[in-house]
Amino acid sequence: MPKRVLQGVVVSDKNDKTIVVKVERRFTHPSMKKTVRRTKKYHAHDAENVAKVGDIVRIEECKPMSRHKAWALVERVDAAQA
Repeated sequence: MPKRVLQGVVVSDKNDKTIVVKVERRFTHPSMKKTVRRTKKYHAHDAENVAKVGDIVRIEECKPMSRHKAWALVERVDAAQA
């Protein structure tokens, strides 16, 4: 079974080797028929501490590394504008 890959924005890089990524999903509401946005935060492993706040990154599902961390950084899609 393939691992899930999500894309989102880094909202925190304060922890060592860990980033917090905000992932947004959009769907049509069943009764209102409007597009609804929902966000969720994921803790991801960043071994080299390369991702910074504001970067757009891809994360991949992996085995649990700690209580909250079960995702790993795959790549930086776009760097934040400084």
